[in-house]
Amino acid sequence: MLAQESSGSEWALVVESSATLRRALQRALAAGPYRVVSTASYEEGLQRLRESVASPPVAVLVGFPVESTHASDALLAELHMPERLGVAAVVLTHAATAAAFDWVARRTHAALLLWEEYTGCLESIKRLTAPTTLPAPLPFARDDIRILFVDDARTVREGYQRLLERHGYLVETAASTADALALAAAHPYDIAIVDYYMPGGNGDELCRRLQVNPRTSEITTAVITGTYLDRVIKDSLNAGAIECMFKNESHELFLTRIAAMARGVRAKKAIDAEHHRLAGILASVGDGVYGVNQAGRITFINPAAREILGIEESENVIGASAHDLFHYAAEDGSPNPPDTCFLQQAYAIGDELRGWDTVFWTRDSRPVPVECTVFPLRVKEALEGSVVAFRDVSDRRELERELVWQVNHDAVTQLSNRNHFERALEAEVSRLKRSDERSALLYIDLDRFKYINDTAGHAAGDRLLFEIGDQLKTRLRDADTLARLGGDEFAIILRNISDDGVRAAADGFREVLERFNFVYRDKPYKINGSIGVALIDRDSQSPGEVLANADIACHIAKSRGRNHTHLYRAESDEKMAMQFELGWSVRLQDALKDDGFALAFQPILPLAALGYADLPNERARVWQQYRSGGGIERHYEVLVRFADRGGALVTPAAFLPSAERFGLMPQLDAWIVGHALAKLGQLHRAGERVTFTINLSGQTIDAETLVPLFKRSLSEHAIDPRYVIFEITETSAIANVQAAKRLIDEMRDIGCRFALDDFGIGFSSLYHLKHLPVDFIKIDGQFVRDMVADPIDRTIVTSINDIAHSLGKQTVAEFVESREILAMLRQQGIDYAQGHYIASPHAEPR
Repeated sequence: MLAQESSGSEWALVVESSATLRRALQRALAAGPYRVVSTASYEEGLQRLRESVASPPVAVLVGFPVESTHASDALLAELHMPERLGVAAVVLTHAATAAAFDWVARRTHAALLLWEEYTGCLESIKRLTAPTTLPAPLPFARDDIRILFVDDARTVREGYQRLLERHGYLVETAASTADALALAAAHPYDIAIVDYYMPGGNGDELCRRLQVNPRTSEITTAVITGTYLDRVIKDSLNAGAIECMFKNESHELFLTRIAAMARGVRAKKAIDAEHHRLAGILASVGDGVYGVNQAGRITFINPAAREILGIEESENVIGASAHDLFHYAAEDGSPNPPDTCFLQQAYAIGDELRGWDTVFWTRDSRPVPVECTVFPLRVKEALEGSVVAFRDVSDRRELERELVWQVNHDAVTQLSNRNHFERALEAEVSRLKRSDERSALLYIDLDRFKYINDTAGHAAGDRLLFEIGDQLKTRLRDADTLARLGGDEFAIILRNISDDGVRAAADGFREVLERFNFVYRDKPYKINGSIGVALIDRDSQSPGEVLANADIACHIAKSRGRNHTHLYRAESDEKMAMQFELGWSVRLQDALKDDGFALAFQPILPLAALGYADLPNERARVWQQYRSGGGIERHYEVLVRFADRGGALVTPAAFLPSAERFGLMPQLDAWIVGHALAKLGQLHRAGERVTFTINLSGQTIDAETLVPLFKRSLSEHAIDPRYVIFEITETSAIANVQAAKRLIDEMRDIGCRFALDDFGIGFSSLYHLKHLPVDFIKIDGQFVRDMVADPIDRTIVTSINDIAHSLGKQTVAEFVESREILAMLRQQGIDYAQGHYIASPHAEPR
């Protein structure tokens, strides 16, 4: 929404399509004296600017377009109109592109900021709008050519002065070398015309003295004489004069020579003005910027680069080798020779580099991680050098390390989480394929955790899990891996251990739990654990098989009275394993044949459509408020339930693992797709605007039956495919990127859309995200659930949202369980949300 103007108040206009970036600018400008008006499109920004003729903004802050459009071009052109040049313009961009540099360079009162430096926008506005202190006005106009004519003959001085003034030049005269030097030091002149023969020093001497004085060295000098002598001409030119003129030549020839000198002066003034303006722009850029020639020698460097590299302003580095100065070594201190240095080679051959991560060294020999972009400079297709823009990414590196740690660790116990554990198990199974060693997996299930969690509360349960982790670590070797898998389940990978050793080790961990006394609020609790053990060797088929064997062994241990340890042996445990799993296998296959499943529908709320002034505290009221508006589009995630023999609906957590283990997921997904599209067609025929999001398993991604089934169902139920969104989990997509991309491309060609679920639990997937053409990113609920209290979770949600928006994708937050979470998500610019605070799943999409 646009803010309302109050007459006479100073205001700033923000034009940026991203809600997250708009809010960031608004927060940065809040400390200043300006009222902020923000618009979400270039069209709105242009309209607002054109309507403000009577009360124009002090400044306009524009997110520079990644790709120019008619609307963005119109707004940027408007800011170049003469009547707009008094308005400060701050351009913000994700990368220091040549187009952004060029736009700023061609406009007065303009500055370029990278989005990472957006907090400096207020300072940029102040600098651009600060009053300029001008010197006392000269007795002639600044843009005219100013000439000092020096001759000891008064009649000659006056005659040439009248001639030059009649032709538009501004002229002052001097009768001697001393008078000329005094005038030149006191006033700015463009051209000095000096008589050769004068008392007190000839003209060539005056030319030399003007050239060596820094205050007068920019004056263009010429000698005029009445005597044609080779020595006079030679002395004059050697003294720095660019012309030797004669008093007896025609006035037309004299004026032609003066006009040629004047053109040179004007060209030099234009170049100097452009140089000063570009130097000002470089000084205002928050990133470091330097230029080099093909040999890698520095041609210019801005203040930000000096500050990052610790180069004092007084130190002259122009002409120094950039390689020798700050990129001579790798991050570990090992030499980075010029003949193999990537940047040095880029300078030489004119390569363009974008987002190149490397390290620069400060003057006090401290490595600084930087991200740099190299732009080759070409003049008439000839390589003249390169411009390098770079930024210190130390803070980003630290944040990445924190994010990676968070993604790989359990928030409650600080141990490795299931995601990290599964990768470690996969690596261990792969390693043992090439080794004669043997390892083991211990699957630990706490026996009394639920009782303590229910009676003493969740805080006690979390504290217990943390202390259990500490107890288990006391028997852990350096080579072993301990992780919390979720709930009250832990797992340990014991590397390189014998059969006898694994039994003793497992019993040792069980005895640690048996001896442990948990005390909470002065009340003691006993805790035990059942441990299932599975061996890992070169014959192990897969990580899934090892984990399943350990899980079965843990079931057997629990069935023998708990607080037991059991080592899985295929020859003796297969029958019992079948008893655990076979029941589900038969029941699921029967349910597929007899329609023994049911669908449930959980609403997904578009946050932009919701008011926040009176959000209810009660659950499920938010969706009712949203639905009360007529003609709205509704969006639901389709969920599946299993109907047991008593008619109760069982949630997927109980039966999906068995369905996956027995390869039944493609059949179950087909059942869900068919029944969901039938329901969607029924709703559309009733005139309701409804979109369904349907989950697909990892096994279905590579199946060849889904696309034909989808096409048949669309045709049978007359459904517009735009109202269907398929959802795949991040882990399943990353596990089979090519199959996922192939399926997404086929289904998008039909017209449906895709969402990537559980995003954030695999940090490495950021690389793959740009290769998966999904439309929505669903942020994993483990980060959303605690984001109000946990600043790291809040940072992760913000980062995922910014990354998704920068790639043109919308975001959905899961596990929204409170009013505070919903308000914070809206503030951060999340697009959609779902969770029990909004609405629980229902048997009908209501």
